[in-house]
Amino acid sequence: MSPERVALLGAIAGVTIFIGLPVGRTRKAIPATKVLLGGLAAGILVFLLWDVLEHAWEPIDQALGDHHYASAIGNGAVMTAGFCLGMLGLIGYEVWMSQRARRRAPSLGPGTAAVAELEPSLLGTPARRLAFFIAVGIGLHNFSEGLAIGQSAARGELTLATLLVIGFATHNATEGFGIVAPLAAEAVRPSWGWLGLLGLIGGGPTFIGTLVGQSVVNDTLSIAFLALAAGSILYVVVELIAAGRKSGHKVLLSTGIVLGVVLGFLTDAIVTAAGA
Repeated sequence: MSPERVALLGAIAGVTIFIGLPVGRTRKAIPATKVLLGGLAAGILVFLLWDVLEHAWEPIDQALGDHHYASAIGNGAVMTAGFCLGMLGLIGYEVWMSQRARRRAPSLGPGTAAVAELEPSLLGTPARRLAFFIAVGIGLHNFSEGLAIGQSAARGELTLATLLVIGFATHNATEGFGIVAPLAAEAVRPSWGWLGLLGLIGGGPTFIGTLVGQSVVNDTLSIAFLALAAGSILYVVVELIAAGRKSGHKVLLSTGIVLGVVLGFLTDAIVTAAGA
């Protein structure tokens, strides 16, 4: 298969993430529905967290089984560092944003609409920041998926590469919904451009990873991106659950989480049954 066709496979696997993005423009959902949507997104991400960590640990586990301890220790250190950076990096960014907001607050006069309050900001609201972080975490995860597609094609395993595309495309369709769930029913509709940017952040790395995977077959690189994704996803899951619990709709939140996890395993089961 030519490099161009392999790249096309990566693009197909990533573009399905756009299917769920229009949900982010929903305006009339009641608060309870928003909690359910947030729980569903958290559940999908819980499944992804399990899936990502399993794939990151697999080559380390294999190295331990083969008594290749140096490789296991090295890749284990990469996985630990990536996981810590993925989660603690986002926490650090959130702390920095909060401190920045507190420093700007005293300069705003009481009862006035200062320019600083009105100027558009890419990550201006908590919902937008959370959607952005979800897209980043999923994007890192999808880069690793792209690596798998490209590496399979590079090894001549074209049937496997095609099945991976089908599986990843199915998962990405649900991931798109997970990205924009925090934006549903927000006071101001996100623009189509903003949703498109989120889609590129979340789905674009699948295509990029496919290009890289065709020329670079490296377990350590894959582990690094999977670990970064896992840390980012865990941060987002904690934030989604915290926001849902504040609403007081614990039953709806829990129901959404369970449904999201089941949906993740269901799509994975369908792909596995198909032979991927």
